[in-house]
Amino acid sequence: MNTTVKTDVIIIGAGPTGLSLACQLIRYGIDFVIIDLNEGVTPFSKALGVHARTLEIYEQMDLARSAVSQGTIAGKVRLLEGGEMRGEVDLSSIGQGMTTYPYMLVLEQSRNERLLYDYLLKHGKNVLWQTELEDFSQTDAGVTTRMKDKDSVGSLQTIEAKYLAGCDGPKSPVRHGLGLSFEGGTFERLFYVADVEIDWNFSHDALHVCLTRNSFVAFFPMPNGPQEKNRYRIVGAFPEGFDKDAGKDEGKDEGDVVYEVIERRIREETEIDLQISRVNWFSTYKVHSRHVERFSKGRCFLAGDSAHVHTPAGGQGMNTGIQDAYNLAWKLAFVLKENASEQILESYNHERLENAKRLLQTTDRMFSIAAGSDWLLNLIRTTIVPPLAGYILSLDAVKERFFPLISQIGISYRDSPLSRHGGDDPFSDDFVVKAGDRMPYFLLDGRSIFDCLREPKFHLITFSDGLADYEAMEKEVASDFSQIVDYHVIPLYPHVVEVFGMDKPFNVLLRPDNHIGYVSSNTSPEALKSYLREVIGLS
Repeated sequence: MNTTVKTDVIIIGAGPTGLSLACQLIRYGIDFVIIDLNEGVTPFSKALGVHARTLEIYEQMDLARSAVSQGTIAGKVRLLEGGEMRGEVDLSSIGQGMTTYPYMLVLEQSRNERLLYDYLLKHGKNVLWQTELEDFSQTDAGVTTRMKDKDSVGSLQTIEAKYLAGCDGPKSPVRHGLGLSFEGGTFERLFYVADVEIDWNFSHDALHVCLTRNSFVAFFPMPNGPQEKNRYRIVGAFPEGFDKDAGKDEGKDEGDVVYEVIERRIREETEIDLQISRVNWFSTYKVHSRHVERFSKGRCFLAGDSAHVHTPAGGQGMNTGIQDAYNLAWKLAFVLKENASEQILESYNHERLENAKRLLQTTDRMFSIAAGSDWLLNLIRTTIVPPLAGYILSLDAVKERFFPLISQIGISYRDSPLSRHGGDDPFSDDFVVKAGDRMPYFLLDGRSIFDCLREPKFHLITFSDGLADYEAMEKEVASDFSQIVDYHVIPLYPHVVEVFGMDKPFNVLLRPDNHIGYVSSNTSPEALKSYLREVIGLS
């Protein structure tokens, strides 16, 4: 029997990206249907690192504290060579003063998915598990999809929506259905990953990286369960020319490697006296680096691995998918609620495609340094990096560049059509912070500025020297824009002057994702009205 369901957004895929998009749509009161072919959230650890920008997003949903309590803060990195420690880097507060979360959190994908899924359930929504996208089509008015239950024969369900989001992984049926290319390349070397428990002489409070002549082996400390101890994720690579068939178990698919071959490789490369007492999960894989030509086509959008895949360097994958969803959700919501014109949806492609291109370039370079076989890279990796890494990352100039890059708080959309610069403002060049940047982190009465910015709205902030009365502005915002804008007046404290580079009163308009729409010394209501009308398309 064919049934028809109508909704606002259909989400294909319930991994971290699809679940994140669903959670964000809940915040905006947007109806959706989310489907996935699997039986439930993944039981496997998969992606590990949760960065500061993701935790800031979690904070808006009251999930950050739970995430941190369940995870392990990567406080240190120990660099090993020849089985001995050659250097140590303290990462516990490398982003101090830039965010509430100045570290990388180790929290596996399965637990992230569970956090997000529980949020859905708490708000009365669920995933249509074991449901497969059969086909879809779109018109200028909407998208029609046909779904089938994996266990039912001949039973189809039609879902009609205004928009579709493909969060369905690197083999994305949505991407294929849209006819979009997925350009890039594949690293020829075979990599391995194993989640294990280890008995050794190193403490569980650090990421351990063995820098070898032709590769690396990394040990990521993972949260221990009730019956577990010294749980680690091990990631490494087989040498170039490795015969994967030689390590294949009879009866397994071509390219599968038995665990004993992986463990032998770990011991040979690291030269560490260790005992792996329990293996929870392992896999081998090829590393791909690709991105789609466009993140959208008509009323259909791509996010996460369906739009970009890259090397594991820096733990960017899961976080980037969550950022995609965060960027897309508010734009869909504002259009669906007729608080913005459809033109803002084009900015999703503009902002996230440019980010994907930059990300691939960065992770490819990082990965080449870590896993390349060039003789000069080998020399740098094994003899120069270990003793100097701690000193280099202790330099303020390096931390100020490195942490925003890795944590994703440094992502900026300055070239976005949603970023309004300068105009007639004579002081526009004086601002250190520009339109498109993430709102800088600073404290107000001992609390993060982001504590004021949790509502899913635009935020207009007047930084005041106390000489003017902004009561009229507050009344106008409350009268005309209360559904989409909230208003704050904050004293122009010395540390605010230092952050923004401006000692005169000014306004900052933040988008719902806390990126800056405009920053201006024009504190009149006209600047806000002009932006909402001309940039957002509010009628």
